[in-house]
Amino acid sequence: MSRAKLLSVSARLFAKNGFEATSMRDIAARAGMLAGSMYYHFPSKNDLIAAVYEAGVAEIGAAVDEALEKARGPWPRLEAACAAHLGSLLADAAHAAVMTADLGQLDSRLRRRLVTLRDGYEKRFVELVAALPLPAGTDRSLWRLHLLGALNWTRTWYRPGGKSPAEVARAMVVALR
Repeated sequence: MSRAKLLSVSARLFAKNGFEATSMRDIAARAGMLAGSMYYHFPSKNDLIAAVYEAGVAEIGAAVDEALEKARGPWPRLEAACAAHLGSLLADAAHAAVMTADLGQLDSRLRRRLVTLRDGYEKRFVELVAALPLPAGTDRSLWRLHLLGALNWTRTWYRPGGKSPAEVARAMVVALR
């Protein structure tokens, strides 16, 4: 079994059952391999969780970076980033659930590792929000967290067939503008 396939199976199970409730045996069974064979790819469950999270961060980060290459101006760049963020988040339910999971239940070392990955991704939004012509006194950090929270929560209510991810992103940016 390839590492990519193992990451995909793991993401689906973590999304369905949560990190704590999913065992290495559960993942191995779903992947059609012996539990011990997984340790060839990942020395521990925490390393597997981190790899799944890192893959999600890389995927969504690449989508946002690509969208930003084409956009000009602070508001259009923010809208492009939000649309790419939502598009990635809503295209892969398993990775979305992992990326937006409550990290508070994880052990502190793993939590710090994942928060570092998340913060690396969110630097894009720190820079985008810093470039916006917001009213003086606006707490840009809270403004950014509000936006990201709204974007990430979308996966709980979004239904295909309605507005596209880009339309939802645009509406969110317009509302905050």
